[in-house]
Amino acid sequence: MNIKKGDTVLVIAGKDRGKQGTVVRALPQLNKVIVEGVNLVKRHQKPQGQLRQGGIIEKALPIHVSNTMLICTECGQPTRVAHERRPMGADQKLRPVRICKKCGKVIADRTRSA
Repeated sequence: MNIKKGDTVLVIAGKDRGKQGTVVRALPQLNKVIVEGVNLVKRHQKPQGQLRQGGIIEKALPIHVSNTMLICTECGQPTRVAHERRPMGADQKLRPVRICKKCGKVIADRTRSA
């Protein structure tokens, strides 16, 4: 899957077409992602003892990854993703990186620190 947790994506299909948001959770087994502020539904929830309050809550449901497009961290445009193996890190080992098809630069990985 080309989209990871922490990426900014643009919704290209469905009721929320045109909205941007950050990926809160990626579900690669289902090919779906949960995007902050997109595909919101209201759910009736029972109170769970002292922990959770009951009532009507708004919840973001997963959307299919094909209905989203990654926004490049360098050029800020929605883009397709290429994969390449480049030497990285202190040991200069070949590691897979995601590359923007529009500007050709490496897409920054927000989940990885450094």
